[in-house]
Amino acid sequence: MKTPFIRDLISYRTMLFMLVPSFLFVALFQYVPMFGLVLAFKHYSYGKGILGSDWSGLDNFKFFFISGDAWRVTRNTVLYNVFFIFINLVLQVGIAILLSEVRSKWFKKVSQSVMFLPYFISWVVVGSIAYNLLNFEHGTINTIFRTFGMEPLNFYSTTGIWPYLLVFFSTWKAVGYGVVFYLAAIMSIDQEMYEAAETDGANVFQKIWHITIPCLKPTMIILTLLSVGHIFRGDFGLFFNIIGNNGLLFGNTDVIDTYVYRSLVQNNEIGMSAAIGLFQSILCFITILLVNGVVRKADKDSALF
Repeated sequence: MKTPFIRDLISYRTMLFMLVPSFLFVALFQYVPMFGLVLAFKHYSYGKGILGSDWSGLDNFKFFFISGDAWRVTRNTVLYNVFFIFINLVLQVGIAILLSEVRSKWFKKVSQSVMFLPYFISWVVVGSIAYNLLNFEHGTINTIFRTFGMEPLNFYSTTGIWPYLLVFFSTWKAVGYGVVFYLAAIMSIDQEMYEAAETDGANVFQKIWHITIPCLKPTMIILTLLSVGHIFRGDFGLFFNIIGNNGLLFGNTDVIDTYVYRSLVQNNEIGMSAAIGLFQSILCFITILLVNGVVRKADKDSALF
């Protein structure tokens, strides 16, 4: 006699078969590479390979924390991501609500296209744009300063200004993508609620505050939770292509991902790079569990799991 599980497998065999490519992709590119985490506990030798290299225990982790760089890169990574998440959330929700209230379809389409375009521009191109804007000798901004008799500013040696610039470039590139999600959520809101509120004399601001924003709450929570899950992962493309290897700016701009890159490529510290990567992944895992737990207690239906 077939069990319910076997019957379900037979009944849904077509849909399960369609999942095979996705399952193989996740297994090959997400789980199989996890074997490389063993390098975090070894003195890697090219001659001996991963399995044959000598065990080092926690030496790779000790070196990272004793070097004094652990706190700096972790702090920078978290602070940048906190600002990215907060500013993107506010702007994406705000712009989506504004566009939803615009009656001109032509204006909506043009605005969405203009905002969405930066998302498709690679960070390599954005880095080139930033350099041409900020270059001391021939940059557009300093050329304008000289034209008006002002002193040019050497952006690439002024550390204090870069947190603002990086937040600006990140927001410019990401806002349009997020607006699409919130616009879709707004379009799914039952229009009868707006009609009922209008009948009761509610103005546009009251409808936004009492209907639109509460209805967007589940989408906001889910997207924020997904972003928080990466709060210890810096956007490597952003930091590497705009900052590069400018050591003068590392104090304010160096994040875990760029630090791992330099440790691996420039210093050939394979073991320490793996250790930092494992440290980063554990922090991300713990963070998403804690935040999801808080959300689950506040609103069970809004939690990821």
